[in-house]
Amino acid sequence: MSGRTHARVRPERTCLGCRERAAKIELLRTVVDGDLCVPDPRGTLPGRGAYVHPALACLDLAVRRRAFPRALRVPGPLDTKALRRYVEQTDGC
Repeated sequence: MSGRTHARVRPERTCLGCRERAAKIELLRTVVDGDLCVPDPRGTLPGRGAYVHPALACLDLAVRRRAFPRALRVPGPLDTKALRRYVEQTDGC
């Protein structure tokens, strides 16, 4: 035997808010569009992406820590209103 397992490997990402690792499909990808931080639920928008749980608690933590500009490598603050609206609509809590 080679010692390899045949379990499927799922890509993981770290949530900007709670800093927990989770499967990529459980997190919401965000990208920069001008000075806006916008949701990318399908994961198809161009540019560098940052991930956050689609929950207001994690979003608030990430905003309070100023994690979005740092993770997306942009100078200055980002407007997260569009992201907040999207999370409020999809948050199951």
